[in-house]
Amino acid sequence: MGLLSQGSPLSWEETKRHADHVRRHGILQFLHIYHAVKDRHKDVLKWGDEVEYMLVSFDHENKKVRLVLSGEKVLETLQEKGERTNPNHPTLWRPEYGSYMIEGTPGQPYGGTMSEFNTVEANMRKRRKEATSVLEENQALCTITSFPRLGCPGFTLPEVKPNPVEGGASKSLFFPDEAINKHPRFSTLTRNIRHRRGEKVVINVPIFKDKNTPSPFIETFPEDDEASRASKPDHIYMDAMGFGMGNCCLQVTFQACSISEARYLYDQLATICPIVMALSAASPFYRGYVSDIDCRWGVISASVDDRTREERGLEPLKNNNYRISKSRYDSIDSYLSKCGEKYNDIDLTIDKEIYEQLLQEGIDHLLAQHVAHLFIRDPLTLFEEKIHLDDANESDHFENIQSTNWQTMRFKPPPPNSDIGWRVEFRPMEVQLTDFENSAYVVFVVLLTRVILSYKLDFLIPLSKVDENMKAAQKRDAVLQGMFYFRKDICKAGGNAVVDGCGKAQNSTELAAEEYTLMSIDTIINGKEGVFPGLIPILNSYLENMEVDVDTRCSILNYLKLIKKRASGELMTVARWMREFIANHPDYKQDSVITDEMNYSLILKCNQIANELCECPELLGSAFRKVKYGGSKTDSSN
Repeated sequence: MGLLSQGSPLSWEETKRHADHVRRHGILQFLHIYHAVKDRHKDVLKWGDEVEYMLVSFDHENKKVRLVLSGEKVLETLQEKGERTNPNHPTLWRPEYGSYMIEGTPGQPYGGTMSEFNTVEANMRKRRKEATSVLEENQALCTITSFPRLGCPGFTLPEVKPNPVEGGASKSLFFPDEAINKHPRFSTLTRNIRHRRGEKVVINVPIFKDKNTPSPFIETFPEDDEASRASKPDHIYMDAMGFGMGNCCLQVTFQACSISEARYLYDQLATICPIVMALSAASPFYRGYVSDIDCRWGVISASVDDRTREERGLEPLKNNNYRISKSRYDSIDSYLSKCGEKYNDIDLTIDKEIYEQLLQEGIDHLLAQHVAHLFIRDPLTLFEEKIHLDDANESDHFENIQSTNWQTMRFKPPPPNSDIGWRVEFRPMEVQLTDFENSAYVVFVVLLTRVILSYKLDFLIPLSKVDENMKAAQKRDAVLQGMFYFRKDICKAGGNAVVDGCGKAQNSTELAAEEYTLMSIDTIINGKEGVFPGLIPILNSYLENMEVDVDTRCSILNYLKLIKKRASGELMTVARWMREFIANHPDYKQDSVITDEMNYSLILKCNQIANELCECPELLGSAFRKVKYGGSKTDSSN
């Protein structure tokens, strides 16, 4: 998770005093990097995935499952057994926000050959088996996006209670500070977001109105005036960063061959983000209730929204410089490539002094406004030992701002003095239950980047429409019910789109709505005659023209089959499957409440599916191979 500096964290007031220093030197660090590597070409494709995991403990006797606050201990053991013993170990482990979470990545990035696609699932399986091997009895490693009873009484092991009154990081009514990773970055982020905002974060998620759900659904918080003011009728109220950053996701990072290719991919993939997010929907439950959304994005956006009342437009500007339209965790606000410029139809708030400085240093308008927009934000954490840096050889101040702008896509300059190239990070996916599913989504996205570059595809539409798609993607059953703006003719640009920006596309005055239309995800993914060719058919066409060994081809086709059937509705999303599971549980009273025992049954079933101890055709179809490989330490046959 972002920049993990070590040292003595400063309070918000101390950090605020150094904010201009961080921004000023962050820009100098970016300029040093840019001028050193702006003309770098011919970097090979390298890429990797990041999977976030939750540690759970099953109490089979009492039919409860809880989050285990042992992430730091597990992480230390895994690193000691792995990378510290062997620098070429095939897996890497890193901390995540929750003390019940860890993050796993491949030990080395994957390369550009097609055969690499056939190693992704094996590496994910290795990660699951490796981490499971160091767990205690009845504990398991789960890839679930949102723990259904996160924030409910007794949701942690050991059980700790939140302390909303005395000094703490979150002062949450529901989420104890002990559930936050002990690395000082995480609690400092939590505390400083709250202090900068001037109040606790506010998350209101619409509740799913079932037959017996109270209408209106109203929670009361007599012990907390702030919560009483912030909570809304017919919504599930949450009040801490942990409700967002304590969820799990699946991400992919690519190295491009040049800065222009990275900018092109950044733009094209930005339009795909809401589509893939809806396809990967896996988080319908929050704080023990059934919600009316299927994705975590809006929850996590609100959980780190550090904007003051002035910045949110609730009070006149007095102490702040800008009105800021979005949380620092949201969809992108501007395209970076020349062909994207005419579709930049969102008002962009920028630091004008930084923008002018970048232009004077030879940075083009599009990249300059992108960076100047990121740098309207304050640093949220700062370590005393990291205030004064060598701007020519370090990038901590730049990364401080960059890594706390959590957007759907991230444009990543190379670290200073490294052999790493220009990269883009694809960030909207929800983590899936199985290694097979997670591999399928990763392979789909990586393969799509190859096709975008090979066929010079153009998915660009006005960015305001991408924002509308992001809202639509989070709704319940968006895969089946939602309609999404998408470009009709994705081959229109022609020419060398990477170099020229958009080849022979229409000139910038032709921002006509006929370029795009509303489509279902089934049409976008699988195609519809006379409307759109479909991404899967295009990927299949690409594969037919590539030399691919039989095993790899079979694996890729299996992955694409899963994506195809999720898009058509033949297979359920994880979110839909979870809803059906709870709805059919014998204890469910059609009141939108998820009890301890219902939660236990659900997570136990998820764990059995993940470890291939049972089949789940409605979720996985026939493409999934059932192979028992001992990936659980829980007595899951109970």
